[in-house]
Amino acid sequence: MKLGIHVPQIGRKAGPDAVRRGAVQAEELGFDSIWVNDHLAIPHDAPYPPSKSFYEPLITLTWAAAATKRVELGTSVLVLPLRTPTHLAKELATLDLLSEGRLILGTGVGWMEGEFDAMGVPFADRGARTDDIINILRACWSEDPITYEPKVVTAALPGIRTLPQPQRKIPIWIGGNSAPALRRAKALGDGWHGTRVPVGEIGPIVADLRAARGKDFVVSMRLFWDPLEDDLDALKEMADAYNNAGVDALILEPRQRGLDDWLRAVEGLWHLLQPWHG
Repeated sequence: MKLGIHVPQIGRKAGPDAVRRGAVQAEELGFDSIWVNDHLAIPHDAPYPPSKSFYEPLITLTWAAAATKRVELGTSVLVLPLRTPTHLAKELATLDLLSEGRLILGTGVGWMEGEFDAMGVPFADRGARTDDIINILRACWSEDPITYEPKVVTAALPGIRTLPQPQRKIPIWIGGNSAPALRRAKALGDGWHGTRVPVGEIGPIVADLRAARGKDFVVSMRLFWDPLEDDLDALKEMADAYNNAGVDALILEPRQRGLDDWLRAVEGLWHLLQPWHG
């Protein structure tokens, strides 16, 4: 399996030097990819996430890209319906071009209604809006001028040019464990990005995705593993089970809140998971 790791983008451990150190450490250790989270506006009384301080994900990835040469750069996940799609298409194309083709776009529909209210975006139609935005992104990246006519988003796109376009197809991984998310992954995604699916439940999901989309469809799993706190033998057993079930990539995020402990946890995960890396 390929191994990805989050950079320290959230809470008191985050900052310009922290992101740079995390990105460089990941590349030097041998991780295949580095990842960021996404929240733009969090209600003060929201019980989750525990920290309300998030560096903006695409600017953070750009900063990390400038400090690295090899690792892929992923969003886990970008809440698409909160974005203006043509602007987002330009940002993502620019990031992919400047990083020389390293971007993976992990996407989600979002779940925090207060965040949608703060951004002035309807919550009820976020699924249909996400589908439309995925199609708009691909049109911006592949059509010149654009011919696609949005179905939900209000935007007059036919005849518009959004240059420069990426020099490759930016992979889009659909996040979420729900039935609609899995349907969206099969219909629109280049991969699926699940979160903490128990090892006993992952096999049928992988089989269903493979039957629908074939062996080249990427199956990834985001996990909040921490070798400084978790049972190491249990982590090894789960890694082996995910690998045997056909998962292609594990995207890992330690739970440490201090930077030094975070970096130690990242190194611990790298060494722990070597038997399954490839």
